[in-house]
Amino acid sequence: MAIELLTPAQLDEMRPAGRFVGEVLTALTEAADVGVDLLDLNDLAHQMIKDRGAESCYIDYAPSFGRGPFGKVLCTSVNDAVLHGLPHPYKLKDGDLLSLDFAVSVDGWVSDSAVSVVVGTPRDEDLRLIDTTQRALAAAIEIARPGKKIGDIGHAIGEIAREAGYTVNTQFGGHGVGRTMHGDPHVPNDARPGRGFPLKPGLVIAIEPWLLTSTDEIVMDPDGWTIRSADGSRGAHSEHTIAITDGDPIIMTARD
Repeated sequence: MAIELLTPAQLDEMRPAGRFVGEVLTALTEAADVGVDLLDLNDLAHQMIKDRGAESCYIDYAPSFGRGPFGKVLCTSVNDAVLHGLPHPYKLKDGDLLSLDFAVSVDGWVSDSAVSVVVGTPRDEDLRLIDTTQRALAAAIEIARPGKKIGDIGHAIGEIAREAGYTVNTQFGGHGVGRTMHGDPHVPNDARPGRGFPLKPGLVIAIEPWLLTSTDEIVMDPDGWTIRSADGSRGAHSEHTIAITDGDPIIMTARD
């Protein structure tokens, strides 16, 4: 797959998709509370998509690793689930660690983002896990400038994770974003610095560190989508779509 570099005008066209993704994730995190059903969160996201005239990137998504089509517009991963959580009838409980992943197309341009929150009373270890993914994401974004390479992004994420005492799974990571949700280049969550595709102005990528508390091994649910830790420990996931420019990177999916 060819790696597309967008013009400044195209990046401007892409901004509404990023803003909308940020708005939806903000609304979802505000709505997530004890007793709220995961299907209600999916319905809220679906209604916002309809109201905006956007198009879900998930509902018809059927990649080789999943049991598609996905059939929902939102990924809801709870506690030991960390990626691709398929919404199902489940009422959130006090202390649940919830990860939300959301991607849509607006006017033909895609943005993708994820956030993890604790519902109700938090555990210190959950807050530390979430904070580590957020710091890893921030470090990766800070280094995402011309002259660096994809490996530098992965190295920045891996360093933060290891310093905090976590191990890193590299089976799933970030990716190119543009007219479609998943494109090249692959953006690993650990890598050797100075390796891989060079970062150039106009490159748009989703960076998405995710970590599990005490393992880097994963298993898949019978639903063919939801990915969990192999040892039952909890997971957290942070993601932004960003654009490389001649100066500072642009966080397309920034949230208020």
